[in-house]
Parts: sequence; structure tokens; C-alpha cells
Amino acid sequence: MDVGEQELLTAIGKVLSGAGPEVLVGVGDDAAVVRPGPGDLVITTDVMVEGTHFDRTFTSARDLGYKAVVVNLSDIAAMGASPRQAVCALTLTDAVDAAWTMELFGGMREACDEHALWMIGGNLALGREVTVAVTVIGEVARGRAVTRSGAQVGDAVVVTGSLGGSAAGLKIAAGSAVSWSGDERDALSRHFRPMARVGEGQGIAHAGATGMIDISDGFSLDLSRLCRASGVAANIHASSIPVHPAATQDQALAGGEDYELLATIPPAAVVPLAAELMEQFGTRLSVIGEIGPGEGVTIDDAAGRRTLDPVGWDHFA
Repeated sequence: MDVGEQELLTAIGKVLSGAGPEVLVGVGDDAAVVRPGPGDLVITTDVMVEGTHFDRTFTSARDLGYKAVVVNLSDIAAMGASPRQAVCALTLTDAVDAAWTMELFGGMREACDEHALWMIGGNLALGREVTVAVTVIGEVARGRAVTRSGAQVGDAVVVTGSLGGSAAGLKIAAGSAVSWSGDERDALSRHFRPMARVGEGQGIAHAGATGMIDISDGFSLDLSRLCRASGVAANIHASSIPVHPAATQDQALAGGEDYELLATIPPAAVVPLAAELMEQFGTRLSVIGEIGPGEGVTIDDAAGRRTLDPVGWDHFA
């Protein structure tokens, strides 16, 4: 690192955008002080580790900072909540300099500004690998958080957007091509600059969602988690899965890091909800299956009905 810790902290403070009226003490003290709102707090954290979650040879600092915030916002969205504040614990190495670090926080500010989120504190350390750990605090009306455990028999299974784009983007980025088609460029964006479906999550919650989860580790794995938490089974129709145009169906089923929302809702709510999400956000909502009694996930495809194994990202596999 080419500057001292205090100098770097001062520079970071200038990049961040201040704080809202509920933040009584922000960046610069031993801890932040926040006046809580009237709702329930929703708290999530995620860490991105160099060599596991990103490669600095083809990931820019600004994109990394943006994504480190968005992956947490996606968890907030999956609860039907609104983001409020964030903190970041950052480990740097001697291989990065102050300019790289400022670009990282520039990307964080971009993501925060898009969602009226305040970065109110954190920590810096020096270590053997770069790690970016962000914690986001959100708020939801009392007793209205949507969890994984409420899916009901007869519910429709729906997803936002398209699946497999991030996995396709990672494969494209790791290749040697110097120019890409429009679909491939979009897939690259899905990987490096994913979208947090915060507004959509609130809309799905208001429409009566019984269960919801964000697709971070892979569609089949995350759906199996929702079913297990709810004590139900799901059947999926392969022809209804919204596969990203640059992706394969395998990438859509197990690729991970799409950060789309997977939810279960009463069938009568599907049509008005789909119209609302398209009108307000330009986001497609696809019905891809239904919830039934039992356990596990099955899929109907050209070969008939078969078990859909919960395949996806597992840090410890």
C-alpha cells in the first residue's frame, strides 16, 4: 500500500456520499449510531474473497465494489425489505494501491446511490488476499418479511428476469475473445454488474408472496433450499425457464450469481403482478412451475419428469 491507513480512511470518507437523517454518527468514529425506524430490521452480510469470488486480472476495482454491495442488496430484496445502511470490512494486500482502493469505493458508492443506501462505516486491514465484506441493514414493515419457509401447496413458482447470464458472462470473460455479440456483452454485465431486484422484491411481497429467495448459488440449489425450509415439493417446467440468450439451460439451472428472485405466490396474483413489474421496472416475471406436497424438486423436459438435483455453488464441496 502506497499510503498510510489514516490517509486512506480520510480519502475514502470523501468518496462516500454522507448519510441520511437517521444516521446520528457516521464514518469516522469508533462505531456508527443509527436511529431505528418503525419496522423490523433485516440484516445480511456477504464476503467476496480474491481467488474464490473474483479475479483481479479481469475484474475492475469499480465493478468489484459495485457487486460487493449488490449481492447484499439482493438478500434484502428477497425479504421484501428496503435497504437503509451498510458497513464494509476490507482486507487489502501489498499488491493493491490507494488508487485501486478508491475505485473500489467508487463502485460501492454507485450501488449505494442507486438504492438510497448509506455506507456508514467499516474497517481496513492488511492481509494475504483481498477480501471485501459488506453488511447491509434493511427495514421491512413489522411482521411482513418474506422468508423461505412459507411456500404453500398450490402456489405458483415464479422467477424474475432471466437465468444463466452470470455463469455465461464468467465463461466469456475468462476466454480470449476481444469482441462480443450484444447477448454476450449483456452476459458480461450480468456477471460483473448484477442487478438487485429491490423494487421487484417489494412488489412480489405486496402481491402476497408466501416464500422468496434470491438466486445466488444456482436455481436448482436455491429452489431446493426454499422447498426444504417450507416442507414442500416443487415441479418445474423446463420449457418455461427464462434462459438468458447467451447461456445454456445447464447454466440457467446451476450457474449461480444471477441474483434474480425466486418466489412462490398464489396463482391468482400472477397476472397482475407480472403486469406491475413490467410496467414499473421493465422486469419480466415467469411462471415456471408449481408447489406440491412432499419433498424435493422435479422437472418436466423432453425426456419426461425427472428429479432435479440441487446443483450449484457450495464453498465447502
